Amino acid sequence: MSPLDAQGLQAHDRLLIRQRIRLMVNQYEVRAEAPGGKEGELLAFAQQKRMAFKEQVTLYTDDTKSRPILGFKARKRIDLASAYDITDADGRAIGVFRKDFKKSLLASTWHLEQPGLGVTTGSERNKALAVLRRVWQFIPWVEALPFAWPYHFDFYAGDQLVFSVDKKFGIRDRYVVEIHDPRLDRRLVIAQAVGLDALQSR
Repeated sequence: MSPLDAQGLQAHDRLLIRQRIRLMVNQYEVRAEAPGGKEGELLAFAQQKRMAFKEQVTLYTDDTKSRPILGFKARKRIDLASAYDITDADGRAIGVFRKDFKKSLLASTWHLEQPGLGVTTGSERNKALAVLRRVWQFIPWVEALPFAWPYHFDFYAGDQLVFSVDKKFGIRDRYVVEIHDPRLDRRLVIAQAVGLDALQSR
């Protein structure tokens, strides 16, 4: 990612993420929010292979997948508490996120680290809905239903809200990402938001 690209991405405070429905891979479009809450320009395109032993997601400038801009990869194979290293287009480490497995038994909890800013911790805003989602998953026919349950994550540094990720109710996964701290690297936010969907069931 060139300095101009990074600067342009950093100017966005609200992002829209939409999952594409594909057979063998998970794909995501990351877009700027246009006036009226509509989808604007494409900022990144992500692809994740399903059933991979070591989770890895690469994000590109568009769906031609000719130019990577960032990615994240699990440090360990099939580890529920594994950390995920986030790297830039040149493979340099720019941050890390991980799931807090113990706290996630009741409400999913993640930690995102950015050098110089420390750790931000995100958990599901509605604890009752978090429990309901877990109970709902044990009903055999739920997976066949043609819609996605919503959830809402708020990430805090201490008592300061840093960013939020809201999953909307609908046939396919859609997210609204709102960033409150201008210092936060948008690439880390995008990686974490995509990871919430791609890795939530891990």
